[in-house]
Amino acid sequence: MNRVGAALFVGLMLLVGAACGGDSAAPEPTITALLQMPTTTTTVASAPPAAPAAAAATTTTAPAPVVPPPTTLPPPPPPPPTTTTTLPPLPVPVAPPLEDGNEDPELHIGSIEIPRIGLQREMYEGIRLSTLDRGPGHWPGTAMPGEFGNVVVAGHRVSHNEDFRNLDQLEPGDEVIFNTATGRYTYHVLSTEVVEPDAVWIVDQTPAQTGTLFACHPPGSTRQRIVVHLELAA
Repeated sequence: MNRVGAALFVGLMLLVGAACGGDSAAPEPTITALLQMPTTTTTVASAPPAAPAAAAATTTTAPAPVVPPPTTLPPPPPPPPTTTTTLPPLPVPVAPPLEDGNEDPELHIGSIEIPRIGLQREMYEGIRLSTLDRGPGHWPGTAMPGEFGNVVVAGHRVSHNEDFRNLDQLEPGDEVIFNTATGRYTYHVLSTEVVEPDAVWIVDQTPAQTGTLFACHPPGSTRQRIVVHLELAA
């Protein structure tokens, strides 16, 4: 604004002041003083920012106690499958030709003891009558004492030494002891039964260490057979 404009503006303001009842005694400022008056800038303070709304009250709940799950042991693994080895039944063995000599030392294979009936006798290889006349005979082809399989031994009941005369007196748990070149083997009686003469299954081999004693039944007759089943003692 030039000086002429400023003077006109000041004059106008004075007129306005007088019209509003201003103090006439106050000295009038000169035009120069008015022009030199500092410019006052009025700053309108902005309203303070609104306070943030109060946070909603938070309810603190204590955590529930942690209860460990019950200790559950895993189920035991299933037992391994059992495999049973079944040996095929043996045919009725044929006595070796040497048995005819009956004096050959190779036929003697050891001895048998049965404390319950007071038996202690030499044992031979073969089941012919000529062999059994000398003593109990081991059925050729069946297991030998102490081996896995079925040790089958026959004997007389009423002739010659009557070795197996009292087989029917044996009870479960009684001892039958074999002595051979490989050692001394104790078997326990499991059971006794009477079978027909054609029950060749009594010589069947087993995967366990078992034994069988047999003789004619009843004493003095060949009508049936008495059979005693054995198992090797632990």
